Amino acid sequence: MPSVVKINVLTVPQEMRQELERRFAGRAGMVESSDGFEWFELLRPVEGTDRYLVYTRWRSEEDFQRWQQSQAFQAGHAQTQGHGHDHGHDHGLGHGHDQGPAATASELWSFEVIETATPNP
Repeated sequence: MPSVVKINVLTVPQEMRQELERRFAGRAGMVESSDGFEWFELLRPVEGTDRYLVYTRWRSEEDFQRWQQSQAFQAGHAQTQGHGHDHGHDHGLGHGHDQGPAATASELWSFEVIETATPNP
């Protein structure tokens, strides 16, 4: 069974980029201990877009769904509840301590890993 990739696409205004990155730095360890978790990357846009990509890879769709329903996910995302956003996978939308959202939009993309390459030893 191939791994699954979830990419959360966050539209982030220029003035909120540092705040978004700060919030992600503060979430260290939130997902790493989850069963089935394989990889995480926060990708900063360089040119031509204002959208960050939050890349996570999972052993299976079931592992991702289990993590979403877990206490760790709920704790990490509790501050975003009730604010009219799509809460499927929206790390960067957090409203910590009465702050507004770092992102103005969130979209979740799902993929299966078909081919992988790693450096030769």
